[in-house]
Amino acid sequence: MFKIPAVWMRGGTSKCWVFEWDNLQVPGKSVDEVLLRLFGSPDHRQVDGVGGGTSTTSKAVILSRSLGEDADVDYTFAQVAIDEHKVDWGSNCGNCSAVVAPYAIERGWVEPGQESTSVRTLNTNTDQLILQKVPTPGGALQDPGTQLIPGVPFPGLPVGMGFLDPAGRTTGKLFPTGEPLDKVTFDGRQVPATLIDAGAPLIILDAASIGLTGHETAADIDSQAALLVHLDDVRRDAAVRMGLAASRAEAERAIPKLAIVATASPDDEADLVVRMLSMGRLHPALAITGSVALTMAAQHEGTVVRDLLATDPSSGLTMRTPAGIVQTWAEVRDGVPVVGTLRSARRIADAELLLPQTW
Repeated sequence: MFKIPAVWMRGGTSKCWVFEWDNLQVPGKSVDEVLLRLFGSPDHRQVDGVGGGTSTTSKAVILSRSLGEDADVDYTFAQVAIDEHKVDWGSNCGNCSAVVAPYAIERGWVEPGQESTSVRTLNTNTDQLILQKVPTPGGALQDPGTQLIPGVPFPGLPVGMGFLDPAGRTTGKLFPTGEPLDKVTFDGRQVPATLIDAGAPLIILDAASIGLTGHETAADIDSQAALLVHLDDVRRDAAVRMGLAASRAEAERAIPKLAIVATASPDDEADLVVRMLSMGRLHPALAITGSVALTMAAQHEGTVVRDLLATDPSSGLTMRTPAGIVQTWAEVRDGVPVVGTLRSARRIADAELLLPQTW
């Protein structure tokens, strides 16, 4: 058996196994092969591995001290497929990003301050710099922390995250097609869509244009096989138009993600109602990289999001998700746009994962 050190952590509304790059180097095996076997994929239960059988619990975070001067920690995200023999390296997970600063401080890679500690995190999937800040009263992390967020029943360590200049990190352009509004084919009909790359690539659809209200539950959407097929058709077509894949068949499962949006009720504190799909199913809350993209879309005339808003979105968005309210903030620092939000994180377990020598 190979013994692989790992830490199990919750970041935002996701659970992530955290590794260091050197510990995933197994003779004769690629990192993809190692992760798939550790997680127990392909198998919809992931019964012989540490995967949780859902897209939000089949994730790996791989860390190292940064090789550059602009960051403290280099962070690579891997979405481990459940039913497929595949690892998707094409995008970042904003929720899992929240584990990086606490891990780095705990490992001694970053010296903690007496009140709070800032950690410069470079996501290598997207070349995105994320500025993270956590409280460290007396030079120590709070354990377990007191921050509650929608979609998580228990508190954790608060982690403030700011995505520095997030536009075009994957495709090179905020609007990869050059337009804030495009037409896509849904069930044989042309409907408006915004294809945007900020935080991560995202397709945004107006719920009303596809016959939904935007208030549907996971059961409402996930039980409609035909709807999911049509939405995945949109997503795969958009992947080609955004330059993320050469063909529909080559489109990744994890990117682009797809958001369905609607105007919030007049008595709702939210600006927008959001339902987001991830890995073919409704996300239980909201992908944080998706919230960055939605916030950037709100700031540009002609997008699906901007056309639904009744108030000025320049300082951020308040979004109603299946789990509750998610808020973002937006500002310009030294001439550079920054979009941020607050997440929580918690260390669940330290582990030594046992990897068979042959499989």
